[in-house]
Amino acid sequence: MLKRWTFTAVSFAAVIGISVFFVLRFRRAGSVIVLPLQAHLLAIAAVSVEILTRSLKITWSAKAAHIKLGFFTALRTTLAGDFGASITPARSGAEPARFLVLAEAGVPTSSALVVLYAELFLEALSLATVVVIVSIVFRHAGVVLGALVGVVGAYAGFVLGIAVIAVMLSRRHVDNVAPRWASRVGLGGRRWFVIQRWFAQVRSTVERLRNVEMRWAAASYSMSVIHVAMRLCVLPALVLGSGAVAPLAPLALWPLGLLYGAAIVPAPGGGGAVELAFRAALARVIGPSIFAAALLWWRFYTFYIYIILGAIVAGNVALRAVRKTEEFEEELEIRKPRQLRQTAGTDAASGKRQAASGND
Repeated sequence: MLKRWTFTAVSFAAVIGISVFFVLRFRRAGSVIVLPLQAHLLAIAAVSVEILTRSLKITWSAKAAHIKLGFFTALRTTLAGDFGASITPARSGAEPARFLVLAEAGVPTSSALVVLYAELFLEALSLATVVVIVSIVFRHAGVVLGALVGVVGAYAGFVLGIAVIAVMLSRRHVDNVAPRWASRVGLGGRRWFVIQRWFAQVRSTVERLRNVEMRWAAASYSMSVIHVAMRLCVLPALVLGSGAVAPLAPLALWPLGLLYGAAIVPAPGGGGAVELAFRAALARVIGPSIFAAALLWWRFYTFYIYIILGAIVAGNVALRAVRKTEEFEEELEIRKPRQLRQTAGTDAASGKRQAASGND
């Protein structure tokens, strides 16, 4: 666990260090770091609408599946997931943090899984919708449009892959006794019982998703489209809101691709990859006069502000979820070699006994 938190600290140091380097470099070239109040107000409005619509999406997704979930619980779930995602590699802490908030709010496990998968599915669907719209509006955007389509395709494929796997697993029957291969890799006994329960929860989740109320599902989908669209607006709000002149297409499309593409970077916060990509894609678009301020404040309103809000609203819950996930993974890593050694020792002893009886 210490290694992981050290890796997180190093990654954040890289994020901050690269940002500081670019800010200082462009400031020497005449770039400002202070933007007009209007630009900040527009960015804050975009972030506020994004959080509001994402929370409504979760609330209405739950209502579509006949699950009672209050708005403030959905808000805590949203921000806890943002906080957990920000401090873990490849945003892997997002779903455990959200799940723990829902569990502590009294939402049954099967219902929590329905809510979390609905959130992921609608995210992919609404992202695809937004990309189709911007492909029409900015049809001459060029390479940035192709990159964005690639990111959306990968994300949607991942979510649809989860759906296919879930449906396949829901049709499988799991015996009460662990098979031999499962016992050999440390999945026997209580662990096999946990796997049985997990299969039952998957079956329940798939069944409930088949009976959603379309009226609330459509309302949730509309909120999801708005929340994705708001992520397009942050950088244009900062740059154009400060009075600068720049083409709209790259200001809107590159940041969206960077935000979703950062999920595949194993380092927490992107490890500086987002800042480097931002510099490569947008330095000439924005221009040297406000590039430092654009990078600094765009990163604040799309990353750091979610860490701050998540830490205030549900930071303790998110940290507990991340620690539990890490402890479970470490326990598996420790017990698996031990179980394999025990199995190997048993097989060796059995072989010796058979050899001895054969000699007799």
